[in-house]
Amino acid sequence: MEQMNTAAAKPIRCRAAVSRVAGQPLVMEEVEVAPPRAHEVRIKILCTSICHTDITFWRMEGIHPSIFGHEAVGVVESVGEHVQEVSAGDMVVPVFTAQCSECPDCLSDRSNLCSKLPNLPGGMPRDGTTRFSSASTGDPIRHFIGVSSFTEYTVVDVTHVVRLPAAFPPAMACLLSCGVSTGVGAAWKVAAVEPGSSVAVFGLGAVGLAVAQGARMRGAKRIIGVDLNADKFEIGKRLGITDFVNPNDTGGKTVSEVIKEMTGGDGADYCFECIGSASVMAEAFQSSRMGWGKTILLGVVSNAAPIAIPPRDILRGRSVVGSLFGGIKPKNDIPMLAQKYLHKELELEEFVTHQMGFDEINGALELLTQGKSLRCIIWMDGARENGRAT
Repeated sequence: MEQMNTAAAKPIRCRAAVSRVAGQPLVMEEVEVAPPRAHEVRIKILCTSICHTDITFWRMEGIHPSIFGHEAVGVVESVGEHVQEVSAGDMVVPVFTAQCSECPDCLSDRSNLCSKLPNLPGGMPRDGTTRFSSASTGDPIRHFIGVSSFTEYTVVDVTHVVRLPAAFPPAMACLLSCGVSTGVGAAWKVAAVEPGSSVAVFGLGAVGLAVAQGARMRGAKRIIGVDLNADKFEIGKRLGITDFVNPNDTGGKTVSEVIKEMTGGDGADYCFECIGSASVMAEAFQSSRMGWGKTILLGVVSNAAPIAIPPRDILRGRSVVGSLFGGIKPKNDIPMLAQKYLHKELELEEFVTHQMGFDEINGALELLTQGKSLRCIIWMDGARENGRAT
């Protein structure tokens, strides 16, 4: 029998951190969250965190007002019709990529991009409408990439939900909803890093450090981290980085020249761009070896700048591939990563550098924009006190 929670018939009023003006502080205000429609789930958020993708879109014009946030964990409050996969009380991770398990992409090992339910900017994936509105004016507020977690309650499509065991630490579950899964998945599934290989990681934020950890787990022999912040090397070493290159300290050489020198003149077998810069993407490509060098692009670029790559270098066996969510199929792979954490095969605690309350979300935003944090766990009121903290 299909479940329909009685609470689903009523809107909920709650607090949300709404982005009203591009690049300006988020505004804490009361919003109304509509009941979930068919195939939808309403979630009470326990904690969320801020990703660089949130910052990229927060700075963009023309997409406000919006409720950003896409790294989170919560508890199902109610479900709409035709939802059987989860029920009220389940702990779930909302994710920004759908997995319908029916379309050609979801059924293929070659893609993790659901072709049945692509993201519709600002709205729900099935009808493009919003479940958020201002409690004071009734004006609609935009969704963000299928999640919108900077709010005490959100509504997501069931294809964007992954259930986890109730006892799993919420802060660690939050990390699996985007950044860490993206990096580890890119090393495992997109690059398929081979034992004994060399790897270069451009940008040692949460995604880049997760790439390093994934490459180490795959048996990479040398993992070179590239970042302007020398402080990243210490945590990088704990997650697999063997060598560090600061682009400001190369004696006039390009980073690709330095990496080729470090790898016997060849270049790295695998290069990962985790920043979102067209120029860095080109430099990552030039750092890869001829013959089989593979460059994986993970950073989100905020403009339409092209990547400058000479065609002759492609002809010589190098390749470039882009990836969203590191090739992760969320309903299959996130539970597997959760098990690896529980079995102490996957490190997650190192990524949490700060923890704050929901009222402090603008402080967390500032820390990330200044490069002073990896992931700041933002707890909703009462979540830590009620035994939901790690």
